[in-house]
Amino acid sequence: MRICSVCELKNKEVISLCDGARLGFVSDVELDLDCGRVIALIVPGCTKLFDFGKCDFARILWCDVERIGDDVIL
Repeated sequence: MRICSVCELKNKEVISLCDGARLGFVSDVELDLDCGRVIALIVPGCTKLFDFGKCDFARILWCDVERIGDDVIL
């Protein structure tokens, strides 16, 4: 069993396996407190051109995480 803290997750960049796009770094983690499980990783996605600095968040479900490496999450 591998153990990883939330602080360690926040230092890892999330990469999409579909197209290799860099989604950003983990900013938050969604937990199910009743079951004690991670539900999703939250990654901010800021666009600055036409949305004037509007920040959206991507919610990556834990079941969609394929691998957690030393530097990245796929």
